[in-house]
Amino acid sequence: MPMSLAVQCTWTPLGMVRVKPLSFKPSFPKNLYRGISNFNPSFMAAMSTTSAPTEAVSTQDESTQKTHQPLQVAKRLEKFKTTIFTQMSMLAIKHGAINLGQGFPNFDGPEFVKEAAIEAIKSGQNQYARGYGIPDFNSAIAERFRKDTGLVVDPEKEVTVTSGCTEAIAATMLGLINPGDEVILFAPFYDSYEATLSMAGAKIKCITLRPPDFSVPLDELKSTISKNTKAILINTPHNPTGKMFTREELDMIASLCIENDVLVFTDEVYDKLAFEMNHISMASLPGMYERTVTMNSLGKTFSLTGWKIGWAIAPPHLSWGVRQAHSFLTFATSTPMQHAAATALRAPESYYEELKRDYMEKKAILVDGLKAVGFKVYPSSGTYFVVVDHTPFGLENDIAFCEYLIKEIGVVAIPTSVFYLNPEDGKNLVRFTFCKDEGTLRSAVARMKEKLSRK
Repeated sequence: MPMSLAVQCTWTPLGMVRVKPLSFKPSFPKNLYRGISNFNPSFMAAMSTTSAPTEAVSTQDESTQKTHQPLQVAKRLEKFKTTIFTQMSMLAIKHGAINLGQGFPNFDGPEFVKEAAIEAIKSGQNQYARGYGIPDFNSAIAERFRKDTGLVVDPEKEVTVTSGCTEAIAATMLGLINPGDEVILFAPFYDSYEATLSMAGAKIKCITLRPPDFSVPLDELKSTISKNTKAILINTPHNPTGKMFTREELDMIASLCIENDVLVFTDEVYDKLAFEMNHISMASLPGMYERTVTMNSLGKTFSLTGWKIGWAIAPPHLSWGVRQAHSFLTFATSTPMQHAAATALRAPESYYEELKRDYMEKKAILVDGLKAVGFKVYPSSGTYFVVVDHTPFGLENDIAFCEYLIKEIGVVAIPTSVFYLNPEDGKNLVRFTFCKDEGTLRSAVARMKEKLSRK
């Protein structure tokens, strides 16, 4: 029934409208915090004005009963709260902390790519793109893939452009996985994997990679694969640990997949940030292209994460399912940005060499600083992340440590327990990122050296 509302509307720094009813008191159901067994609800206090739906309130009469509607979400998603990246970035703003948590650069992408986007907009490339990608960008993706892997793919039948790799992941899961199919994940894992598999109705099986080297327990993998296993999801270079799957590990996984007729979904968004060994694409191994979906994106390599340009490469019989799901998720991706992305992927090899050198310098600043502060730092062979053991500082778990680090030290890290099916497996670890300018990294290290003491 229509109601007359008296509200105050303001614009927040993030550009969202904040609607403030009189005497508004957000109410969160207990299941908002499911997924981290030891999660402290006070840690979400900064989220209360934007996470809760506005409650219907009549302010015509102060005596009018105020109605509190419960948060509603489908059962397949009820265990998932606001992403940890959103939470931590908002807390960084609230407490004036240096954000070494969320993996977005605080510097801009290359001028030649931005100029290509501006030119595309000015030249009228502003209407819907073809659903699976504009021809020139599909061709650029195929060209880049051939240079990197030696594989020749058909840009018209085997390349699907998506709105970021996260949408490529979702389209792959929803387009190729049936309810009840088993999918094997390696924990810790990027949080969208579990959420999209839950939306697809998959049965998730998880194998934990453990420090110090986060190697794949191959015997455990062998025993985990069953006649119901539909796919294995791999991320290499690996977020959050920085691990790169070795040739031996990939060969063993490939042989198990061929033997058991299992698909592989491989997330390779950090392929150009491989520091200590060469990146190996699973699709390039003998017998694997026909059963592999390779997912990638522009954002990490070109520091343009806000463009959300991604893609999936797969043989036609697998691309069909990916494209069907993609058609009903986003249909098409930003047209002018695709034109610019085609220019980006055709950058000379010197661009990628300089990118790697730059990130290796940033990594050294952060790793050396973290060691000097007193963290146990685990090796990172790729990505722009470093995982450390926080236990020398005496906090009970990663959530408590990250809360303390933000409020008392002024630095943001990501608690890794959110990347495990069993949060206890990650309670001793936190993740830092070094995709920041040198000054930011040195300032964060200085704050920790000054204020963070071992207990």
